[in-house]
Amino acid sequence: MTMRDVPHLNGDVPHLPRRAWLLLAALALAGPALAADEDKDLDLIPQTVPAPAAGETNAREPNPPGSKFSGRVFIQNALGFTSLRDDLLVPFPPPLPPRWEERLLADARIEWSLAPDAFVLYSGRLNLLAEENLGFPNRGNVTHDWRELYASVEPRPRDYLDAGRINLKSGVALGFNPTDFFRARAVVDPLTADPSALREDRLGALMVRAQHVGEGASVSAAFAPRVTDPAPIGTDPYRGFDPLFDHTNGSNRWLLKGAMKLGDMDPEAVIFGEDGHWKIGGNVSRPIGQASVAYLEWSGGRRRGILDEAIAFGQRTGTIPPSAPAPLAQGNENRFRSQLALGASYTTESKLTLNLEYHYNEAGFSRSDWDRWFALGDASASLSPRSDPGVSPRRGPGSDLSQELWYIRGYASDFQEPLYRHGIFLRGDWVDFLVPKLELTGFVLADAGDGSALMQLEASYSASDHWTFGVLAGGTTGGRASDFGSLPRAASVLFKATRYF
Repeated sequence: MTMRDVPHLNGDVPHLPRRAWLLLAALALAGPALAADEDKDLDLIPQTVPAPAAGETNAREPNPPGSKFSGRVFIQNALGFTSLRDDLLVPFPPPLPPRWEERLLADARIEWSLAPDAFVLYSGRLNLLAEENLGFPNRGNVTHDWRELYASVEPRPRDYLDAGRINLKSGVALGFNPTDFFRARAVVDPLTADPSALREDRLGALMVRAQHVGEGASVSAAFAPRVTDPAPIGTDPYRGFDPLFDHTNGSNRWLLKGAMKLGDMDPEAVIFGEDGHWKIGGNVSRPIGQASVAYLEWSGGRRRGILDEAIAFGQRTGTIPPSAPAPLAQGNENRFRSQLALGASYTTESKLTLNLEYHYNEAGFSRSDWDRWFALGDASASLSPRSDPGVSPRRGPGSDLSQELWYIRGYASDFQEPLYRHGIFLRGDWVDFLVPKLELTGFVLADAGDGSALMQLEASYSASDHWTFGVLAGGTTGGRASDFGSLPRAASVLFKATRYF
């Protein structure tokens, strides 16, 4: 099937409603400098998410005297097993997720110092993979995740210029980041479902970035050009050493971000553009006492509902014929929609950090959208047409509406967009749990509309400076006609052994 162009998912530069301008103005008055360090905001929240590697923040730390290299290198073996549901209301199209997977990987994040004011940073992972139905040996057994490779110079003190493939991150929340505009299509073959970990372990985009970090304010600008057509949704098990620029550089994107210190708050304003369409957003955090921090992250822009965006993207990339009627629709209305993450963290004296967040996604599924999704899936499974409002009939012999329905959910997963309208996220991290060097990390992400949830718990023990062993267990709960309860994966467990160098 050939590539077909369809109208852009958003309209022209939006005429923003008064509520959006008021919120942006408040953020701008609190922090008029347009924004810089993408990890600076996270430093305000007491948590134990792994610290960024050298060169990942704006505060450039020199290499040890006499050393040109610094960074982190490790080899890890990960063996995972998955239990699949066999009673899905909407049948999952083949191939099904693998029930077992064995992965041996070599991971490196290395900074090479060229001069006192210049360095090159590489971050990547080489995977040797065996899994159910993949076969061995074949070209799908070896893949490479090229996360970052860029050069950085400091032409003047506290001014930085970067060029190459960069993982540009934004946001203060942990479970969902409305201002993290470069998250789309950046995660490949994850070993965890923890959103805060996925944000670090993902593909960067080819871009140029300029930053200034002042005493009380900072400013950053980045531009990522379109270098190829966007790839269709779907994981290619035979991607090998493909850099996947058709995932990260399929459109022209730019971002301006700035922050300033204002008392005990660090407000930040963000403006993002993609192929002529704009979004705005902001972050703010404030300590509450000695052990707690409250934070807010918001973004908004003109867009359609996620159902309509998925169908439009499928038509644009040739997966869905332009003439085919959409199986579902949210009204195809292009209007201003908001996303929000509101949360707080608390750290105890026993090294336990808890984060509780509320998420809102105005472009997500309403209850009626879910009802139509399940109704149409049931109709597809029983090979009988439905006449429910908003549900298209079957398209004739041999058609598979369930594949299009799961395409919509695959689109949301690929773009890291939550399908729910309202969500609750709870994350805990306990360092030295029961015994020294044992760390326990877990989270629950719940759809507040139907009570279904995604859960994960990980225990990691550092046996020495070079060896770490861990086990990760996860699963989904909920009724058959619920967000997470309708996913094919019911439960999973992963065993890890890591050797650091």
